[in-house]
Amino acid sequence: MFKAAIASFIIIATSFSFHFWPLPQKSSYHSLFISNSLSDNESISNHLYMLTRRPHVAGSEANAEAAAYVLSTLTSYNIPSHIASYDTALTYPVSRSLVLTRPSPDPPIKFSLQQEVYEGDPYADVANEVQPTYHAYAKSGTAVGPVVYVNYGRVEDYVTLKEMGVNVSGNVVLARYGEIYRGDIVENAYEEGAIGVLIFTDRKDYGGGGGDVKWFPDDKWMPPSGVQVGSVYNGAGDPTTPGWPSTEGCERLSDEEVERAGDVPLIPSLPISWADGDAIVRSIGGQVASDAWQGGKDAPVYRIGPGPGIVNLTYNGKQVLSRIENVVGIIEGAEEPDRFVILGNHRDAWTFGAVDPNSGTACLLEVAERLWKLQKKGWKPRRTIIFCNWDAEEYGLIGSTEWVEENRQMLASRVVAYLNVDIAVGGAGFKASATPQLDELLIQAAKQVPDPDNSSQTVYDSWISSTDNPAIGRLGGAGSDYSAFVQHIGVPAADISFGEAYPVYHSMYDDFIWMNKFGDPMFQRHVAVASIWGLLALKLADNEILPFDYLPYALELQRSVESLKDEVANRGITLVPLVKSIKELETAATKINEERKALEGSKSWTSMCKDSQKVRELNDRLMMTERAFTDREGLPGRSWYKHLIYAPSKHNDYGSTSFPGIDDALEKAKNLNTADSWHSVQHEIWRVARVITQASLCLKGKLT
Repeated sequence: MFKAAIASFIIIATSFSFHFWPLPQKSSYHSLFISNSLSDNESISNHLYMLTRRPHVAGSEANAEAAAYVLSTLTSYNIPSHIASYDTALTYPVSRSLVLTRPSPDPPIKFSLQQEVYEGDPYADVANEVQPTYHAYAKSGTAVGPVVYVNYGRVEDYVTLKEMGVNVSGNVVLARYGEIYRGDIVENAYEEGAIGVLIFTDRKDYGGGGGDVKWFPDDKWMPPSGVQVGSVYNGAGDPTTPGWPSTEGCERLSDEEVERAGDVPLIPSLPISWADGDAIVRSIGGQVASDAWQGGKDAPVYRIGPGPGIVNLTYNGKQVLSRIENVVGIIEGAEEPDRFVILGNHRDAWTFGAVDPNSGTACLLEVAERLWKLQKKGWKPRRTIIFCNWDAEEYGLIGSTEWVEENRQMLASRVVAYLNVDIAVGGAGFKASATPQLDELLIQAAKQVPDPDNSSQTVYDSWISSTDNPAIGRLGGAGSDYSAFVQHIGVPAADISFGEAYPVYHSMYDDFIWMNKFGDPMFQRHVAVASIWGLLALKLADNEILPFDYLPYALELQRSVESLKDEVANRGITLVPLVKSIKELETAATKINEERKALEGSKSWTSMCKDSQKVRELNDRLMMTERAFTDREGLPGRSWYKHLIYAPSKHNDYGSTSFPGIDDALEKAKNLNTADSWHSVQHEIWRVARVITQASLCLKGKLT
């Protein structure tokens, strides 16, 4: 069992001059939460083993069994829990085929499209329950044509191809995974005129680089037959119910209306292995690709094409209205039950899901168990803590989005923060992303938890080992279930994990054996994730004054404006409204920090508790300020995304873009270079300036 040292219960922010102190009696429980007497790596390991015994894609019987396991476990911890179910449109493969016709005298290759079971595989008896390799929401159809290699399939890759005189129109493109969301790979190809898309896991990126490197089960790397499956849907939530919940008997869009909405692909696609990708690469002639486009050691020379290799790609899928199940557990707050701190993780997996997502599910259950143990010792949270185990995240963040859409008004008025863990552990190294007012809270939590790979230091120490400051990412991408909370209703949020991208991502080899051998053999990283996750939740639930600081937000926005200056230079565009609004936010953030210090410094904790009205009003301003960054009209052409500061990049759903509306308008203006297009850039600048001004007014708490 992992043993953690008990950290000091008073945390003093080093970057800023105020304290994030909970009441003294609460702090002792927080220290106990991360102590060796409560943490249990064996329990986490057992949860993960139980959750990953069978493949459990959304809508399957196995995933319903996993939901029942989570529900019964939460209930066993005396946490009132229930199922929130939705009827959603999910897709599954019916048939696929891929044939490569090579120049004579080489015979055609009909690919098996099978992920192979290895000798001694303990999951061989349930391998047939793994769905055939496919892309969820892929267009059914056949594409026959010469192959063009397009590197990672990014917009800039197609610019390079045009500079080389290569046109992909009427061809099937071969792209490799690694830089952008697969749905955007397909969309970018369609926009360039391609008729079909093949996406392979290049050995350079997922197979250890080539050469004599071994692969799973002997090493962590993707085997030759391994395939990264996944969704190619570019929206969030059930595509047939955009903006409203998929409840029984609800209004739904037709298939034709869904296609016209523009978030599902209009050309067929298939994911393939690096072995199959290698064979296709060898059939391509034409110009030699640049060094950056080449494969790893011992790979063939990557050429661009088109052809002479010709592929015949066929995919047929079916759409089924499937029941999905979110598991929701609630520990009601003793003093402010109408204020919610939500911990979320999804349960559904493309295959066994040991890393993605059930390392996170196991940690969620560990946090719940520790809080149950605290309750038995007398702890009660000030605010309500909610555990959410989402379904159908892999298809397009469906479970969390439907729940947020169904409960939108209550959540928008009551949620303090949303804390997400998707992949808890994929390797070594702590990673965190957040809306900026939570930066300092993340830092403080990391300072209290021992580093699972070096007990002589904290997670914070290892986090900053290569830089002077911890690298905290932002939540602009649509990569996990924080999306509906941040980007749709404007809730402060964080997302934490250990490890960078792992090689067997979304493949049949993401199983308990991989985790036990390569991801986290002692399950100490899981313990650390649970400790940080739970500590964040405890401070947000128990601290008298919410531990939010908006000064980092203002500084972040200032940096984003600096990066815009060159983009709009000599275009008749002014950034003055944006600069002015950010300065106002900085002033308001400084002022509310001073109010916090006055409350904490001029009164004893006992008398401060009596002044609950003032504390509540201050907390409401801190909580609601993130909502002010949203706009009811949303982004142009992407109205579901209401947040004007953080949203996905238009051409990369995983990419986080600051000022996404400005970014989209700039891209359009550069292409069209008309007065109207540049006027649209200015309009988006004004829109962002207005929401930042609203945020400042919310922090100030006074009417104009």
